[in-house]
Amino acid sequence: MLDRGICPNTVFFNAIMDRLCKNGRVMEAQDLFDLMVHMGVKPDVCTYNTLIGGYLFVGKMDEVRKLLDNMVSIGLKPDVITYSILIDGYSKNGRIDDALVVSREMLAGKVKPCVITFNIMIGALLKCGRKAETKDLFDGIWANGLVPDVITYSLMIQKLIEEGSLQESDDLFLSMEKNGCVADSHMLNAIVRSLLRKGEVPRAGTYLSKIDERVFTLEASTAGLLTALASGGKCQEYKGLLPEKYHSFLEQGTD
Repeated sequence: MLDRGICPNTVFFNAIMDRLCKNGRVMEAQDLFDLMVHMGVKPDVCTYNTLIGGYLFVGKMDEVRKLLDNMVSIGLKPDVITYSILIDGYSKNGRIDDALVVSREMLAGKVKPCVITFNIMIGALLKCGRKAETKDLFDGIWANGLVPDVITYSLMIQKLIEEGSLQESDDLFLSMEKNGCVADSHMLNAIVRSLLRKGEVPRAGTYLSKIDERVFTLEASTAGLLTALASGGKCQEYKGLLPEKYHSFLEQGTD
């Protein structure tokens, strides 16, 4: 392109850098960024978001702060995607408190968060067992004029099941659907698996019925847990607790 006198634009550079970063080749993406600036092609917010995500992916946290400072110095304002990438990156690197600081910076900068941002933080906090902060974040979704989505509810419900708060999880599921957020196949399968792992076979049967009613597919990992139930020698007992359609999985486990 350069030999032919064709000057790449910002969109071109962003696309190539994105692919490099997603393959962990961040230094090559940085070289491309430096070339871009050298050629007088102006980086935009997307350019910085791509590089920030790349450095977070390989765990180079110090470079992230340099990029943010550089971004602001040339008059570019971090957007909700920037903050979401930062929160996700810090969370995956085990720096939950830093992720919370970023979330506060986002709100202080009057950048309106999206549900995805909240989902990232909720997922990270749940993994760390910080339930109180999770509840505050969940309430914060409504406070910011947003509505929780299927992923939000799925995260919260699975955690409640894990803790043994089964009635609370059922109530939240009913509240979710009452609010117009309908469970999808992935969510129902995940709930069934969580219940089976807790030994709550009757409740799992209820959610398996919902999978049937909505003509969803049983995921392989869910089927595997159903088959494993029979290994405990309670095949006949479990048959009375699960929809007939799933008895064949129990029988497979006794073969």
